[in-house]
Amino acid sequence: MIRLVIALFIASLSFGAEAQTKPPVDTRAYAPENIGSLPVSDQIRVIEKEYREQSRGRQIPDDQLDFYLDQIKYSRWTFSRIKNDIAVSLRGNGNGNWNPPPGGNWNPGNVICSSKDRRYNQCRTPFRGRARLVENISDTRCVEGRNWGSRQGLVWVDDGCRGRFVDSGTGWGGNNGNWNNGQTFRCESDGGRYHECRKPYSGNTVLVRQLSSNRCTEGYSWGEKRDIVWVSNGCRGEFQIRGGNNGSGGNWNNAYTVTCSSYNGALRTCAWDRSRGEPRLIERLAGRCSEWVDWGYDNRGLWVKNSCSARFGAR
Repeated sequence: MIRLVIALFIASLSFGAEAQTKPPVDTRAYAPENIGSLPVSDQIRVIEKEYREQSRGRQIPDDQLDFYLDQIKYSRWTFSRIKNDIAVSLRGNGNGNWNPPPGGNWNPGNVICSSKDRRYNQCRTPFRGRARLVENISDTRCVEGRNWGSRQGLVWVDDGCRGRFVDSGTGWGGNNGNWNNGQTFRCESDGGRYHECRKPYSGNTVLVRQLSSNRCTEGYSWGEKRDIVWVSNGCRGEFQIRGGNNGSGGNWNNAYTVTCSSYNGALRTCAWDRSRGEPRLIERLAGRCSEWVDWGYDNRGLWVKNSCSARFGAR
């Protein structure tokens, strides 16, 4: 019995030594020379890996990846040619910038845009119409209005979304850029937590449909800042931008704001320029701040009570 135990012990030591001397698995990027035979998702994975290896860990620029995918599809580029082009681009552009090879005839009709490290990013589009997502490249699901959107000449992504976008062909519903043609976006408080959603355009936000069983009350469970809509306390809703402009010069009367605060729950009135129209709550600073309960506007002016403190702008 003792001899059997000793033999098993010696065998285990030999196996451990063999495992330690076993060569590591080759982790280099691999693809068949005819890389076009792979699904697009695998083409992307291999090209990204090859670029990371050659650049010592950097992520391939979106436009460079888009260029390679088009060359595979339309010009039948091989994997070797892509590897060589990556090497050439890295030697010539140590700063990470990239330009298509000279003499090419690349005129993309789509754009890849990535939220790197889950940060907000915007990409210029080769088209002027509203964008449409045609390929979700990231593991994160890209949902319009939640982590991606578009305006004329731009696509924005956020919170880990990475996708390929094309012109939807639906236009913008007019030449003035106003986003008031029924388009909506969602913002949702999952698990009752506070959440922010980037507004696709500047303008006044209105709740057009409540999706949650929890009540969506402006100033309490939802509101807006200059470029975001926030939700909390389980509010999930569909929102719409009205009276705004999707261009960079859009003025939605946001320059005029008044902060009004109720101290120790007492009623307080604050001066309001009536020529601006009626006030609306932009950002709750403290308290519940429900309209007509904790704040309102009448012949006395703008008033707050019940310890509501908020910033107000014009409707």
